[in-house]
Amino acid sequence: MARTAVVAGGAGFLGSHLCERLLTDGWRVVCVDNFVTGSPENVAHLVGDGFRLVEADVTVGIPAVDGPVDAVLNLASPASPIDYLQLPLETLRVGSEGTRHLLDLARE
Repeated sequence: MARTAVVAGGAGFLGSHLCERLLTDGWRVVCVDNFVTGSPENVAHLVGDGFRLVEADVTVGIPAVDGPVDAVLNLASPASPIDYLQLPLETLRVGSEGTRHLLDLARE
């Protein structure tokens, strides 16, 4: 059975490449993104067997994931100085509340 990874911020530049690599290595991937700075187009070519794209904000919570989760990867943060300046509160929330929700998922 394939291992499952949850990639928060998986539709961003770095996250989308990580999702692609995990799939290549045989993982099932649940990509969670609210598309504030990421884009569904970054992962559109991955949608299919083994890849699930979920639009959600990790600062609010993590949607249920079917089956066991073997890895939780947090790339959910605006990743450029321009984004930091335009989204300061969102950046702080994803770094605190989002990380807490992802840690809760990992603990479960």
